Amino acid sequence: MQIGSYQLPNNLLLAPMAGITDGPFRQLCTQFGAGLTVSEMVISNAGLQHHPRTLKKTDFSGGGLRSVQILGTDPRQMAEAARLNRDRGAQIIDINMGCPAKKVCSAAAGSALMKDEALVEKILSSVVNAVDIPVTLKIRTGWDLANRNAVNIARIAENSGIQALTIHGRSRACKFNGKAEYDTIKQVKQAINIPVIANGDIDSAEKARKVLNYTGADAVMIGRAAQGKPWIFRELYAKLHGLPYAPLSLTEIKTLINQHLDNLYCFYGKASGVRIARKHIGWYFDQLGALPAMQKTAINQALQPEQQLALVNASFNFITPRVA
Repeated sequence: MQIGSYQLPNNLLLAPMAGITDGPFRQLCTQFGAGLTVSEMVISNAGLQHHPRTLKKTDFSGGGLRSVQILGTDPRQMAEAARLNRDRGAQIIDINMGCPAKKVCSAAAGSALMKDEALVEKILSSVVNAVDIPVTLKIRTGWDLANRNAVNIARIAENSGIQALTIHGRSRACKFNGKAEYDTIKQVKQAINIPVIANGDIDSAEKARKVLNYTGADAVMIGRAAQGKPWIFRELYAKLHGLPYAPLSLTEIKTLINQHLDNLYCFYGKASGVRIARKHIGWYFDQLGALPAMQKTAINQALQPEQQLALVNASFNFITPRVA
């Protein structure tokens, strides 16, 4: 799959997820074969562009193609944010018009923008004209089930110079509830000529194959299915291409988790690293098997990296040896 002048190694992409797709997690998913990873969304407000949290979100020291997602409602600010992130090393700018979070939509940003197609056109044109690197867009099927306007937005995007379009198969009103639908993605793919990326509920090679075949999409984007399972990209690639695949052993997963946690401690510092690691640890053990409540509590109450790591490693004694 190609985005602008960039040829991706495959069509299995990591979705941008707030509070999750930070540098260490993107690095890990790239290591396991994600064709592209996208940063957490970065607000376009000029006053926040130099905030430490903003700089962390756009840290790409782990390697891989550098795609930064920006969020906002003002065409001028969005254009300035695109230029700033390009100057910081972004190779692709992704525009967020898909986030359903209340705090985002209450400010008329994210998927709320889909209600105002004229503003969508202004933002897309402003950002595309502001930078000399590819600009992509992520949307939903529409504002609600009665107002699916993804095809209209897709045509606006193509005419504005957007290089690839990702569609989550739910409306903004659906949030993450119910099942994703792929009919709208299929309609969009038939309506435009730029690459289309399908997103929503893709958690296995079988599901990825069905979605690709049904929609005609050029790629799939994996979100929640990668939480606690960053090796899913290696698994999907092998199974989709008929290649041998050996599931990771518990020993390999233990090593992976240790690597991830060490990277979090280095990236955020000890105190923040320990706190941020807790959700990832929970997701890993959701994949591996239930832990005793006392063990989970001890992990969540740990305050030092050494203590947290020791408890995580000891937790493997509660997991039946098997492949995962």
